[in-house]
Amino acid sequence: QVQLVESGGGLVQAGGSLRLSCAASGRTFSSNTMGWFRQAPGKEREFVAASRSGFQTYYADSVKGRFTISRDNAKNTVYLQMNSLKPEDTAVYYCAARSRAGTYYLRIPDYDYWGQGTQVTVSS
Repeated sequence: QVQLVESGGGLVQAGGSLRLSCAASGRTFSSNTMGWFRQAPGKEREFVAASRSGFQTYYADSVKGRFTISRDNAKNTVYLQMNSLKPEDTAVYYCAARSRAGTYYLRIPDYDYWGQGTQVTVSS
């Protein structure tokens, strides 16, 4: 059974940093795309960042230059380093993994497995 478990969320002041981790178990995703999405209260879940198997990375415009996605394939883990956090970054952050081949990474249906989410709250 595949599981994705996020950790590292919390409360931080604007301008601060957090690092989220997502540990996968049940299968390896070293050759697959893994990503991060977020959902703020009253809003739809949105794409944040993705890492493809060739280590190509993609970011939403709203986080480009502030967030960095990385992965440790030996640990089957993906990370999201978040710097210069803003109150509008407040959301539940979800890790996602894609089991299928292909270059898709932007949309929720592009992913097959999801974590339970971790809350990030940025105070002003």
